[in-house]
Amino acid sequence: MTSRKPDHPVNELFVNRWSPRAFDGSDMPETDLKTILEAARWAPSAFNIQPWRFVYARRDDDNWGKLLELLNPFNLGWAQHASALVFLFSDTEIDGKDGDPNRPSGTHSLDAGAAWAQAALQASILGYHSHAMAGVLKEEVHEKLGVPARFKVELAFVVGRRGDAAALNEALQAREVPSPRKPLDEIAFAGNWD
Repeated sequence: MTSRKPDHPVNELFVNRWSPRAFDGSDMPETDLKTILEAARWAPSAFNIQPWRFVYARRDDDNWGKLLELLNPFNLGWAQHASALVFLFSDTEIDGKDGDPNRPSGTHSLDAGAAWAQAALQASILGYHSHAMAGVLKEEVHEKLGVPARFKVELAFVVGRRGDAAALNEALQAREVPSPRKPLDEIAFAGNWD
């Protein structure tokens, strides 16, 4: 439970989900990670093109180190203690049909964001925490992971069981609490931008 309070009634799952940086380094069964990614697979997408793709590693597999090296040093410092690391990509093109050329996708990032949100919520349902990171070495990701150029690196996220905040440096310990949200009336406007 967190001390967050919604302005309107919502399921506690939305309010209690947050992104810690302290993880306990425990192993995660592959079935749990696949359940999290399965939830992401069912996200809504424009034209049902499902532009999201994932490259993942669990801390006990041979790919763990390779994926960790693609995080910036700040994120690597704490993310290495998670149980799984996932890179999320979006397809910037929509395949042409009937001989038509591919065309740009205007919603690929939005659709991938929906997949990330569903993954984060499923992780919470399973008793895990997740934390998304924009701080990745984007120039190296395509080459080192063999990702086609048309796919955009959106983010990486870790999943794991929450660990002791005392393991973090002092500055991060102070931030190891659920963050607040802006009031709804600052972000949602009836009829006109207010």
